[in-house]
Amino acid sequence: MQQNIDKKHKRVIQMSGREVVTYGMPTRFWQDIYYYAMTISWPWFFASFAFLFAIMNFAFAGLYMLGDEAIANVYPQGFWGAFFFSVETLATVGYGDMHPATVYGHWVSIIEIFMGMSGLALVTGLIFARFSRPRSSIVFAEHPVSHVVDGKRLLMIRMANARMNVISEASAKLRLIWNEVSATNGKFRKIHDLTLQREQHPIFVLGWTIFHVIDESSPLYDVSIEELKQKQAALILSVDGVDETTNQNQRGRHYYPIELVRWNHRYLDVFEDQDGPQQVIHYSRFHLSEEVAAVLQDVVEPKQSN
Repeated sequence: MQQNIDKKHKRVIQMSGREVVTYGMPTRFWQDIYYYAMTISWPWFFASFAFLFAIMNFAFAGLYMLGDEAIANVYPQGFWGAFFFSVETLATVGYGDMHPATVYGHWVSIIEIFMGMSGLALVTGLIFARFSRPRSSIVFAEHPVSHVVDGKRLLMIRMANARMNVISEASAKLRLIWNEVSATNGKFRKIHDLTLQREQHPIFVLGWTIFHVIDESSPLYDVSIEELKQKQAALILSVDGVDETTNQNQRGRHYYPIELVRWNHRYLDVFEDQDGPQQVIHYSRFHLSEEVAAVLQDVVEPKQSN
């Protein structure tokens, strides 16, 4: 019996390329309908409202048909005439040829006009909210890289602003998450904050590379690559700032499973050396890296398990 209870309310969630299956959490659609209206795709958004529009008109056409000649000059005769009149009334068009002919017809049309005006305001508000919702223009490198610089092992992730406008006072947070097991808490995912050399950028316009030093204070220090994989470790990079064009918060987040980290690699230089004041940047190299010779491997090289 317990197994059947645990398998109820199955949901599949995509989390940054990782599929998570959950049980036991019911979907509260009617309590969170605004969330679904904001997150479904545009085709499904318009298809859903077109479906509701058709259902409401069929329902009101049925109500008009229940009355005794509730509509004057109805054409064509029968249900479809009532349906066309319902469409005109719900949309508050009112061509004038067909109109309510009885008190019953007037009451039904009053209710339908109220619902039509409310529905139009609702759809307009949702469309505006969807269009005005901030969307991140921050591009993250496909692979974090790590290599030794001046005797220190650095973990680096490169970012770019696709709009190339100003994101002011941008801040970055890098976190490490992995599985841990304890006698008191059992198995759980623990989050570690990774200290960055510089976690703020005053004017994030073109690019930004964040650095974390893997030293004695770092959770990554003295941990082998195999241990990181066994713990299902991952990096989560979050960036927040203000888009000065729209004056809206700009937020971006990227999830990196530890397998994506390229050890003893560095990013290719995107800048082209040129004489003169003009600077050339090749974003075609943005995701590319190259292998570099490891230095001081006995001190800072990630361990390989035997």
